[in-house]
Amino acid sequence: MKKLLLSIFTLLFPLFIFAQETAEQSIDDIINEKFGWLTGWFVEGIFYAIPIKEGVGIPWVVVYLLGFATFFTIYFKFINIGGFAKAINTVRGKYDDIDHHEVDPMYGDPTPGGDSIETIKVEGKEGEVSHFQALTAALSGTVGLGNIAGVAIAITIGGPGATFWMIVAGLLGMTSKFAECTLGVKYRDVGEDGTVYGGPMYYLKKGLNEKGLGTLGKILAALFAIFCIGGSFGGGNMFQANQAAQIFNDVAGFSGGASGLIFGVIMAVFVGIVIIGGVKRIASVTEKVVPFMVGVYVLAALVILGVNFTSIPDAFSKIFEGAFAPMGVVGGFFGVLVQGFRRAAFSNEAGVGSAAIAHSAVKTKYPASEGIVALLEPFIDTVVVCTITALVIVITGNYVDVGGASGVQLTSNAFASVLPWFPYVLTVAVILFAFSTMISWSYYGLQSWLFLFGKTNRNVVTYKVLFCIFTIIGASISLGAVTDFSDAMIFAMAVPNLVGVSILLPRVRDELAKYVSAIKANK
Repeated sequence: MKKLLLSIFTLLFPLFIFAQETAEQSIDDIINEKFGWLTGWFVEGIFYAIPIKEGVGIPWVVVYLLGFATFFTIYFKFINIGGFAKAINTVRGKYDDIDHHEVDPMYGDPTPGGDSIETIKVEGKEGEVSHFQALTAALSGTVGLGNIAGVAIAITIGGPGATFWMIVAGLLGMTSKFAECTLGVKYRDVGEDGTVYGGPMYYLKKGLNEKGLGTLGKILAALFAIFCIGGSFGGGNMFQANQAAQIFNDVAGFSGGASGLIFGVIMAVFVGIVIIGGVKRIASVTEKVVPFMVGVYVLAALVILGVNFTSIPDAFSKIFEGAFAPMGVVGGFFGVLVQGFRRAAFSNEAGVGSAAIAHSAVKTKYPASEGIVALLEPFIDTVVVCTITALVIVITGNYVDVGGASGVQLTSNAFASVLPWFPYVLTVAVILFAFSTMISWSYYGLQSWLFLFGKTNRNVVTYKVLFCIFTIIGASISLGAVTDFSDAMIFAMAVPNLVGVSILLPRVRDELAKYVSAIKANK
């Protein structure tokens, strides 16, 4: 009897301690404290800042991403500029006819092992979605809070000059996207039913094995998949649901955990409806939602710029002058690349490898065709949308005296100074941005989950149920430590990804030559 009582006490004692702590602290605080203690070392390691001067530093992972992006841009002779016209023409279908040609005997099968040509049975082409659908699916995972909140934070810290460095980072990131998305298509797996499985996990494993680095490839692929799953549950899901719930509650005047829980359940239902249908349904949704939400946001911005068109030259003057002032260079890099891009995984996620998962599902025989299309993603996300946001903030002067406002609220104030009703539009935009980001990241995480645990229906259902549960949790409570950890996981994806991409650059170059030759032969 004594042993039984002792056993029961031993099992219940931790619950008594937790209950006592809960009475003194909120559950959010307790989880933050415990989770932060367990994962703090990882977060600090990923975001360790290289000192620039006293009190200012840049995380090494930022330097890592920009360094590789610069190298790739030089290696491919500024394809981010030279390939821009081809990207537009590929998206609008000008070169679709070349996909009906036979496989070039000089280059052979576009995917190693013959898995793509022999097993694909989707509408007579390799892949599941069109170039435009793949682009919007990837854009839906990047266009979001970084374009709204991150830009405001960057300008508040670095001044108008931060915008210049944002554009530079976006232009360099275009080449990173080209390289990783080309590899994503080249080394994808295609099941007998036509389902595509692709992304860095596959090109790290298969591509490095071709180079005689099989063991390294397996290790890097497994690390990437683990990081991607963590990022999909956190930054790609919980954080998005939390931010959407917060702005909705603020505008609607709701408060308390119950409203967040209800919002989370509703959001989870809509997310579940979309992701159950797989990448085809995700693509069919994003091809409608992304142009709509970007169009509404950009239209509102253009209205403000139109009303203040005489101030646009002065705004650009402030941007260029500030970019090369000491505060612009240091504060701009610090503000944009650290604060702004961190909150949305570097906004366009160039070099992280996530977009290669979405782009790998495209219908094409030429991997470089989708790499070319991927060039447009950082351009639209960072160079266009972020720059328009920055111009609105600079023109309205809402970065000078912020009065405690930051992020989304600062951007909202800038728009509301001309369009008083804009906070309501922004609420809809943020919810749509969050929703589209979540469904894209569900696909990224699912692909990584299946890579690690096997391509079975049970694993598919398990992951999707877990994803929806995390949506509800994210909208219900605020977990800073969990968000920090998931951000670190997303950034960590860049480490194995860029190592593999740099080793496989000759393969990317060959695929580019093949696609360019096919275009010339079809004229």
